[in-house]
Amino acid sequence: MAGTFLLEYIEKDSVIHRLNGATKLICFILWTVAIMFTYDTRLLLALTFLGFVLFRISKIKFNEIKIVFYLITIFLVLNLIMIFLFSPIEGTKIYGTRHDIFKIFGNYVVTKEQLFYEFNIFIKYFSVIPVALLFIITTNPSEFASSLNRIGVPYKFSYAVSIALRYIPTVQEDFITISKAQQAKGIDISKNVKLITRIKNISYTLMPLIFSSIEKIDIISNAMILRGFGKRKKRTWYQARKMKMPDVIAIFVTAIFVIISIVLIKINGGRFYNPFVN
Repeated sequence: MAGTFLLEYIEKDSVIHRLNGATKLICFILWTVAIMFTYDTRLLLALTFLGFVLFRISKIKFNEIKIVFYLITIFLVLNLIMIFLFSPIEGTKIYGTRHDIFKIFGNYVVTKEQLFYEFNIFIKYFSVIPVALLFIITTNPSEFASSLNRIGVPYKFSYAVSIALRYIPTVQEDFITISKAQQAKGIDISKNVKLITRIKNISYTLMPLIFSSIEKIDIISNAMILRGFGKRKKRTWYQARKMKMPDVIAIFVTAIFVIISIVLIKINGGRFYNPFVN
């Protein structure tokens, strides 16, 4: 249940899984920077396609992350709707032309420029999603922590990141368990009750979840203190992976995308690719 609802590490034997954790972090940052630099539709579409290809190579099944994927998609659609509601002619300002399709009312006119602008926004976010999901579900938390420490991040911070990644599925499982227990007591959080009542009833689940989480934090902290965590300046790692040639190639290729995005800014005369200019 946790794997289909919330993100966690999924063990597979793939090229993506075998990459160093630090490599995947660097590639993810470079990938995100390349997308942030440009609104060139051609590059964004290419990166979106490549992202789904990488997802295919990772051997992760869609059923394992479909709920998270659906939630992100709903957020993107709502974001596009809000952009149109608050700035219905933003596209015409950016591209400098106006081609009306139909008028709704007042200032709310659907234009080709606005549709193209919002399409770019959509694929801009969508091009990051596969890589972001890959980074989370193909990176073992302990191996990732050791990789961070290897590139210079203090091991205390690295271990904190590892614990956070490991603890997310546990919190989700606790929420499901507590929620079922509360429902067995007659506390309804389904669609059969009003929204206000549902929110109130959910609070009966959240409070035990918060207190149980605090208790687990105290247990983990005491266990770390008993084992002498933080006593020495350095530490060894049970799961550590050295960088190999595939890691170097992955970083090099992703860095090329950043260079391409910068070159496109020069070619397009700005961040936006404008197909409306003759």
